[in-house]
Amino acid sequence: MSVGTVLVIGGGISGITAAVEAAEAGLEVVLVERGPWLGGHVARYHRYFPKLCPPRCGLEIDLRRLRQARGIRCHTSTEVRRLSGGPGAWRAHLEHGGRGVTESCTGCGACAGVCPVSGPDEREFALARAPALRMPPPLAWPAQPAVDEASCTGCGACLAACQLGALAPKAPPTTSEIVVQAVIFATGWEPPEASRFEGLGFGTHPDIVTNLMLERLCAADGPTAGRLVRPSDGGSIRSVAFVQCAGSRDEQHLRHCSAVCCMATLKQARYLREQYPEAEIHVFAIDLRAPGRGELFLAEIERDAKFFVHKGKVARVEPDPASGLLAVEAEDVLAGQRRRREVDLVVLATGMAPTSGADPLPGGLKRDASGFLLPSQAEAGLFACGCAARPSDVAGCTRDAAGVVLRALQACAQVRHG
Repeated sequence: MSVGTVLVIGGGISGITAAVEAAEAGLEVVLVERGPWLGGHVARYHRYFPKLCPPRCGLEIDLRRLRQARGIRCHTSTEVRRLSGGPGAWRAHLEHGGRGVTESCTGCGACAGVCPVSGPDEREFALARAPALRMPPPLAWPAQPAVDEASCTGCGACLAACQLGALAPKAPPTTSEIVVQAVIFATGWEPPEASRFEGLGFGTHPDIVTNLMLERLCAADGPTAGRLVRPSDGGSIRSVAFVQCAGSRDEQHLRHCSAVCCMATLKQARYLREQYPEAEIHVFAIDLRAPGRGELFLAEIERDAKFFVHKGKVARVEPDPASGLLAVEAEDVLAGQRRRREVDLVVLATGMAPTSGADPLPGGLKRDASGFLLPSQAEAGLFACGCAARPSDVAGCTRDAAGVVLRALQACAQVRHG
């Protein structure tokens, strides 16, 4: 007999971990993800740090556990519109947007092959375009295509190509309600809008990218099939500038440190070195934070003769009209002056912003000054984990999710036994 039912909101690495751990502990689980596929940001990564192994090393195992687990109901393209009720009996009001295909879809791809319409591919951060009817990326679950309603014109080409009649584009959303004893918020994080960071030039030149965009440029399933090139012309890279704390530790934008950006930059410096043995790598930082085993990771790359750390904050990034390169102006704290350096590519380490959500939050949940959910309220059966609660790396998110499940299990048991 089930101990109780828990709602997990968010299908990234934290939500997937929470769902499978809860199901294997005897809870019934309803997992809700607003996107068409599970995996979140981790499914987009090229490699993890510090071992530099690909995401499939961990994500594939958890997705297999999810598919095999009993007691998990998974709803993609679905959002929790409202939570009502109270401790022990939370009523979740769900809106199912639909993915444009039915359960009879086998994922053969015939429909996507004939789609004549394309739109910006959110998965690639606008580095590429994709058909309005999009096939699932690697590791995706469910392994079915999804219709991008913003791009779809309703031309009907896909309907004619599908021999199973498994397409239903432009279908209206449906709603449902469930009652659960506990709710786990695993809503994750989102990148801040880098164009708001004054002086850093994002959006004014294609060779000024964010760290997430660079991750996709290096990924084998990314827009360049893993070739790290300048987005402007597909050319090779002789020098790159990593701008740390782009908008972070800044009273005007993100006040907090996102905890992972320095390690992510060191990881991406390795990507660059693998493809360009002679390229210069310049890191502009207030300081580099590499706690624990990260110190060994940092020490190894510091032995690279063409890896340079410049202590100081970047003031401006702009194209140089004479050379055609990107000019990075930054303070040199040690020398007490401003310096200018020209590079082929600029990478902004933009940090983690909490995923926006409804306010006020149910049950009296609150956010901290940075927008992350405050510690969970066990007496209400409401819990937050992973990057919904604080910036964290992948390992930290999985540990956090497993710990939260134990508390949710205890809350459900208390409801059951009165």
